[in-house]
Amino acid sequence: MAPELETARLRFRDWRESDVDPFHAFYRDPRSEAVYGTDAQRSDAWRRIALFVGHWQLRGYGPWALEDKKSGRFAGYCGLWFPEGWDDPEVGWGIMPEFRGAGYAGEAAARARDYGYREKGLARLVSYISPGNKASLRVAEKLGARPDGEFVLNGKIHLVYLHTKH
Repeated sequence: MAPELETARLRFRDWRESDVDPFHAFYRDPRSEAVYGTDAQRSDAWRRIALFVGHWQLRGYGPWALEDKKSGRFAGYCGLWFPEGWDDPEVGWGIMPEFRGAGYAGEAAARARDYGYREKGLARLVSYISPGNKASLRVAEKLGARPDGEFVLNGKIHLVYLHTKH
């Protein structure tokens, strides 16, 4: 089980089966499709959630489901991701369309980054960002992350942004 964390507006919690439909909607949003592809099925969202839950079991950390504290609605995901074959653990995030543009990604990513460095004692955290994902590039820069090379992910070049400890 993932520990529950909070920020001013967000609750970081374990994944639930009821998250499948909103998480699938996240992948079907045009901005998400530009990053993740256009063929996501509901079963793919379910499997991704299962991967996140399994990551917690194997690594002792992982991505959380984000819940907007005010409305109780699923707001996206954020956390630490380090699958086999990657160079470094990643601070990753994805925000539901109705919560975008209000600083939720930065708020969540800062808390996940600090959890990784402080609570888990990780030595290095990065974000792998597609060069065309301007919104995520802005989030990383606002967090003080700096460019640190490139990483090939699913056959595509991603920019590596190194997060500093705070």
